[in-house]
Amino acid sequence: MSDTTIWKPHVVVAAVVERDGRFLLVEEETDCGILFNQPAGHLEDGESLLMAVRREAFEETAHHFEPDALLGIYHWRHPTKDRTYLRFAFTGVVTGFDPTAALDTGILRAVWLTLAEIEACRMRHRSPFVDQCVADYLSGRRFPLDLINEFPLLQ
Repeated sequence: MSDTTIWKPHVVVAAVVERDGRFLLVEEETDCGILFNQPAGHLEDGESLLMAVRREAFEETAHHFEPDALLGIYHWRHPTKDRTYLRFAFTGVVTGFDPTAALDTGILRAVWLTLAEIEACRMRHRSPFVDQCVADYLSGRRFPLDLINEFPLLQ
C-alpha cells in the first residue's frame, strides 16, 4: 500500500432514553442547520464507552444517564462529507437532572419527544441513526453491557 494516510472512523456514543412514551433528544446547531439527535458525541482518549455515554448525555442534556444495555453498533458514511461514523448506542435511565448545568456549545435545548413528534421532524434529524435507534429500541433490541470488553490502559 503506497498511501501513508491512515483512515479512521469517528467513534461516537449515544444515549437512547425513553420515559413515559417520550424520547430524550437534543436540538443542536450544526453546519447543516438546526437538527435533532440523541444525546451523542465522540469517544475521548482514555475514556471507556460507558464513561463517554454518561459524560455526553450529561453535557448535552444536564440529565444524569446510567446505561443498562447496548442497543446496537451502527456504521454510516456521511453522503456529503468525507466522514464515516461508528456509533455505539446505549439504552438506560435518567437518574437525576441538574438545572444549573450549562449545555454543550451548540446545544440549543434538550427535549422529550413522542414517537409521532420524532417522525414529524424526520427531515431535521442529524443522521439516519436517530430513526434507526428509536426503531431498534421499540423492537426490544438489547444486548448486555458485558458484551463490551474494555481493557485498562497500560501506564
